[in-house]
Amino acid sequence: MEKYIIGIDLGGMSAKGALFTIDGELLCTDKAKTDKNDGFEGTVLVLARLARRLTEIGDVDFSSVVAIGVGAPGVVDSNAGMVLRWSNYSWQNAPLAKELSLLTGKKVFILNDANAAALGEAKFGATSQYQSSILLTLGTGVGGGIVFDGKLIEGYKSAGAELGHITIRKGGIPCACGRRGCYEKYASATALISQTRHAMVDNPQSSLWDLVDGKLENVDGRTVFVAMRNGDETAKRVVEEYVGYVSEGIADLVNILRPEAIVLGGGVANEGETLFQPLRKAVDERSYIAMDIVPLKVVGAQLGNRAGVYGAYVLAKEKLSNE
Repeated sequence: MEKYIIGIDLGGMSAKGALFTIDGELLCTDKAKTDKNDGFEGTVLVLARLARRLTEIGDVDFSSVVAIGVGAPGVVDSNAGMVLRWSNYSWQNAPLAKELSLLTGKKVFILNDANAAALGEAKFGATSQYQSSILLTLGTGVGGGIVFDGKLIEGYKSAGAELGHITIRKGGIPCACGRRGCYEKYASATALISQTRHAMVDNPQSSLWDLVDGKLENVDGRTVFVAMRNGDETAKRVVEEYVGYVSEGIADLVNILRPEAIVLGGGVANEGETLFQPLRKAVDERSYIAMDIVPLKVVGAQLGNRAGVYGAYVLAKEKLSNE
């Protein structure tokens, strides 16, 4: 009988799921709405129903599913199958793997969602040809994951690799984590939007205002790049400063770990070479060992919002293989 694995990417607004063959062929996808008001038990029930619905869509018997992998937000202890803390949902020491296994009758393995995305890109996406890579997602915050020799580097109790919270400015902008100067306060899409708005207020003649109909609330992560391509000097300065911030964090990671590749995801990364070309130069200038001595690739993510489900599949497949 053919065997299958389900990969799930749990988020605050929705859970995305995918049904894979045991060898990694994606058969179908689906998603379900999630709500923190459902509580832990309600959310687990949503995931269980999503798993069953995937087999219905894929026209396979649920009994042929051998494992479920889940990428979950927050601090996740992969070995214990626990979400130690997910602040947005007020979860603490939530036994996600155990409870989902009880509801589905399947083996369940979990990992941090950013790590899942990194693993997905490393095995199926932008960095599949490299043995070592670091994923950075430039979104609401900065998430990321580290893969070396095909394995995730998660740290003790899987609580490491919080790349958005390395400090790049002592005494800098306050972060929601309680510290100051965290990388994500400068390099995230949210930070770029804030930087753009501040520059607009200081430069009322900038064409940036025309792009947003004179309303600061209309600024998004693309606005400043559009204006820069149109020749706006204020936008050019904002992008140069932003590239500097992003490159500082990357250079720190490169100096410590020296991966073969950095892969960038999130909305800002959709700018492609407009961002990557100056970023490579800035990273090279800040790295201890230049790229012409030890090469480093800076590339865009390829799997988009499916990276997490691919990574969840990879985790489940590897765990099964090691049993």
